[in-house]
Amino acid sequence: MYVIIGWIAVQIAFGHSSRQADRTGALHAIGATPVGGVLLWLLVIGFAGMTLWRLAEAIYGSPGSAGHKPGSRLAALCRAVVYAVIGYGVLKYALGAGAPQSSDKQSVDLTATLMSHPGGRLLVAVIGLALVAGGVYLAYEAWREKFRRDLELGRMRARTRRAVEWLGKVGGMARGAVFVTAGIFLVVAAAEARPQQAKGVDSSLRVLASTPLGPWLLVLVAAGLIMFGVFSCCEARWIRL
Repeated sequence: MYVIIGWIAVQIAFGHSSRQADRTGALHAIGATPVGGVLLWLLVIGFAGMTLWRLAEAIYGSPGSAGHKPGSRLAALCRAVVYAVIGYGVLKYALGAGAPQSSDKQSVDLTATLMSHPGGRLLVAVIGLALVAGGVYLAYEAWREKFRRDLELGRMRARTRRAVEWLGKVGGMARGAVFVTAGIFLVVAAAEARPQQAKGVDSSLRVLASTPLGPWLLVLVAAGLIMFGVFSCCEARWIRL
């Protein structure tokens, strides 16, 4: 999914795609291929597996002493919920019940719903700040290569290990940048009381092309997302279980 979203973002940077650079756009791109039906069901199975894996970590803990702490188990449970929601959306699309809403529409609708309640603007601002903090944390963890502790590096050749470390570092920082951008727009939406200012993944990426650096910043982040997708495949191969 990261690879496809990143590739769509690269095409957007050069004006060659009208698809959304988010999960919905990725599903449309997959479904349009000759083997789209098969790939969609493979995604359903994959997200179901990710959900069960994270649930198992929430119940039994993950490898390492830190994996048995309450905070780590709660994080695993939150990830399980996220994967379950994504998997359900992919399942509906595979069954022909329609694609999930775009990330932009989901962000605007959720922000508007929260702001309609007392204290909603403050809650939106807190969520935005949490996204910014989370993005900075993800980028910092990637920069320090903390992911190395979760990989069986001893099973890799030296050249492979260097490539995996580079993919994880650059890809993780790009993923963090997207979280930070989305969080900033949530804070702006709360400050101005305008839910329309909230941005999903697609708009968060597109806004990068409007910076003084032009489309090249979007290309850089998009390439990073593709690298993170490749790193995820490496992680599946060598993760410490």
